Amino acid sequence: MSQVFKELLRKVGSGEHTSKALSRPEAEQALTLMLQQEATPAQIGAFLIAHRIKRPTGIEMAGFLDAYNLLGSRVPSIKQNVMVLGSPYDGRDRTASISPLIALVLAAAGGHVLLHGGERMPTKYGIPLVEVWQSLGIDWQGISLTSIQSLLAKTGIGFVYLPDHFPLAQSLVTFRDQIGKRPPLATLELIWSPYSGKKHIACGFVHPPTEQIMIDTFKLHGIEQYTTVKGLEGSCELPRDRATILSLAGERLIIHARDYSLEGADIPFTSLEELNAQIQGVLAGEATELQKSLIWNGGFYLWRSGICESIAAGLQLTEQLLQNGKVKQQLAKLQEGATLT
Repeated sequence: MSQVFKELLRKVGSGEHTSKALSRPEAEQALTLMLQQEATPAQIGAFLIAHRIKRPTGIEMAGFLDAYNLLGSRVPSIKQNVMVLGSPYDGRDRTASISPLIALVLAAAGGHVLLHGGERMPTKYGIPLVEVWQSLGIDWQGISLTSIQSLLAKTGIGFVYLPDHFPLAQSLVTFRDQIGKRPPLATLELIWSPYSGKKHIACGFVHPPTEQIMIDTFKLHGIEQYTTVKGLEGSCELPRDRATILSLAGERLIIHARDYSLEGADIPFTSLEELNAQIQGVLAGEATELQKSLIWNGGFYLWRSGICESIAAGLQLTEQLLQNGKVKQQLAKLQEGATLT
């Protein structure tokens, strides 16, 4: 198999003028051989850095996604449309992550949300979602897929933890540290959905070419419900200090928090302890800048999930759910459910 992989590596790594893009089947085969580590460590590292330099195409990313869908574990369907919030696996270190709070808002309004990620990961080694959840009293480590399915159905929230549920992908993490750069797999992780039922995928991006790759991949996979967001640190969280550039299933939309009187500086991340204190304040109904960020994001995703007919209605419902304590109650419900798994 290492000989087979050598041909794939030669194709993408032969230089600026002679390298070629892989076909979709070739891309699937290449990632499959890397995930199963039938390619040698030297070959895997060489492929990841060569492919980063070449830049992936939508066709190649579609093939990579084929491999993830074939080999990765997914939560069984709960026969509900689920909002899958994709976040960079290497975490956040500049701005406060509120994706868990967004999930709680959607669940409090009757929606269903699935998140996924792993431990602290190169090259950024930022705070991953699993640690934010742990600070809120929810430990997603060691929970089976059937238990996650049950929690998703009963509480509206689930989380797929990479080391437990996709160890083949986890085994490639060490290569990220060794090559010192984010590989194209970092984009793949944002668009992959570890849910087998009907879903709406939300994913963030930083650079416009990445967004186009995502859109091309969704089209090739026949995925029609998606939202791409030029979000905070590549997450799907909407900023408040600048315009938010979005693609709603291919339709361009640009929105401003200021148009809803929610403009302001995005909350800097200082420590997990400080973030937890800020989150507890929001759950207690305190009017803070973090609360404004949550209202802005919660309102948008309530609209995109179909729960509310407009962003304005979503903003109003988010504020109401915070004021009447429904979001805090939703966290308590999830804590209780996770304790019983």
